[in-house]
Amino acid sequence: MSGDRNVPALADSVRTTADGVEILDRRVYPFERRWVHCATMEDVAVAIERMVTQSSGPLFATTAGMILASREARGAGPGAAADRLRAAGHRLIATRPTNNHIRDAVHAILAATVDGPLAGASGDDLVAAVEKAAAEHDEGYRAGSRALGRYAAELLPDDARVLTHCWGDAYLIGAVQAAEEMGKRLEFVCTETRPYLQGARLTAATLVEMGYRPTVITDGMVPAALADGLADVAMVASDRVTMDGHVVNKVGTLAVALAARAFGVPFYVLSHAPDPLSPGIEDVEIEHRDGEEVLHVLGTRTAAEGTRGYYPAFDATPPHLVTRIVTRHGAFEPARVADHFTSTATTGTGFHHEENPAR
Repeated sequence: MSGDRNVPALADSVRTTADGVEILDRRVYPFERRWVHCATMEDVAVAIERMVTQSSGPLFATTAGMILASREARGAGPGAAADRLRAAGHRLIATRPTNNHIRDAVHAILAATVDGPLAGASGDDLVAAVEKAAAEHDEGYRAGSRALGRYAAELLPDDARVLTHCWGDAYLIGAVQAAEEMGKRLEFVCTETRPYLQGARLTAATLVEMGYRPTVITDGMVPAALADGLADVAMVASDRVTMDGHVVNKVGTLAVALAARAFGVPFYVLSHAPDPLSPGIEDVEIEHRDGEEVLHVLGTRTAAEGTRGYYPAFDATPPHLVTRIVTRHGAFEPARVADHFTSTATTGTGFHHEENPAR
């Protein structure tokens, strides 16, 4: 384990420049460190759709895309400028509809500008305001990730062997750094995560960068790994958590939860907050991507010609399979995750901390 406090590369993978937005291409990382240049808001939207950036990357790409949209609205009158910014927001939200972080980022920027104090602003007056709102939203997300990381680290016993699925991004980084600050030693087992291999390429690479030596397994090995005692805690991020405790995350998460339940392993979920616009799972749109993506790995076809693919990008894990949902306000039993909104960041009702809570 390393004490190096340098920021992992994937924690800074979207950069706004004078002539556009640069996005680190997660489809080829870590084998290549290739940046995709987006000159327009539409370029950013396409990059999100094409999986150039994933996990929390689309949130930062969205705030950057809104900055480009404000630049593109220069010279427009008040009504036209507002319409262009709102249209850009709708376009960005539509890129990956399951993850509510994109929607929340757009709404926050609009609320701080054309849907709020700058309702009558011209295009020329919007650029600085959108840049400020975007920066504030980005920092709020980073701060929230650090907070939930601390609560997650409190749940992990020293020497915990942690099974991950897909790429937890800022959540995972925050939890690992907090555990280090608490003096806890951790080990990691990462599912490879088909078909984009985020676990093998992104999670494992970042953990190596942070001084760990994770073990990579295929997605189908999770039950066998838990049966063999390879991990004693499962911890995943989430793209959305409903108010009644359903967890929506990268497809395969449900299988991890079922295996964890079968072998008595705590299953922890990291989320900034439950989504108040999603009372139940029926309120969440599950993105289905082109099945052709399943037939390829890193650009190479792996299935015979004449076969078809099926690709629900996310699945839903019911509350009874979840041990705790960890938010920026604490760790909650799934049935009480709505208490997040009545908690404080330190004590609050609904906060539960146990060293290794029973299932």
